[in-house]
Order: sequence, then structure tokens, then C-alpha cells
Amino acid sequence: MKNIIDNINKAFDHRIRLGIMSVLMVNEYADFKTLKELLGATDGNLASHTKALEKEEYINVEKSFIGRKPNTKYSVTKEGKIAFKKHVDAIEKLLKKQ
Repeated sequence: MKNIIDNINKAFDHRIRLGIMSVLMVNEYADFKTLKELLGATDGNLASHTKALEKEEYINVEKSFIGRKPNTKYSVTKEGKIAFKKHVDAIEKLLKKQ
């Protein structure tokens, strides 16, 4: 028998990562400033969590300049969408078992 928490993805177990993925699942992209404001995260905290999701290849990172200011945009990858949907489905199944 499969464990009911098998599909809960460790990559999404932190609230900031969960928030990043939630924002990116419903938006084509979000920039660093927007994510920081929406999630109430510090620069360092957000940077480390986006880096972790990028390492898993769940998000794409696009760096550019707007005028002279650096701008970092994030979007969810195909793999990220699949993994996050599985994660959410697993949580829903877990909650229905209660």
C-alpha cells in the first residue's frame, strides 16, 4: 500500500516556496519585488527559496535591466506545474482522509 504522504513534495514544504509556486501557477510570471511584497519575505529569504526552486527546475529565472535597474522575473516550468499539481492533489487527498 502506498503511503498517503508519498506525493507531498519536500521542495514545497516551506510557506515561502508554497507561496512562490501559488503565485506563479496563476500568473504568467512575477518579478522579485512583487513576490517579496506578496509574501512578506526579506530579500535574502526570497532569494534562497527561489534558488532552491530553480535548482529543482520548477521555476525559470530571467534577469534583465529596466533602465538601469536590475529586474528578475520568475515563471513556472512545465515540470514545476506537474510537481505542484501532484503536491496539491496529495494534500487534498490527505485532508479528505481525516
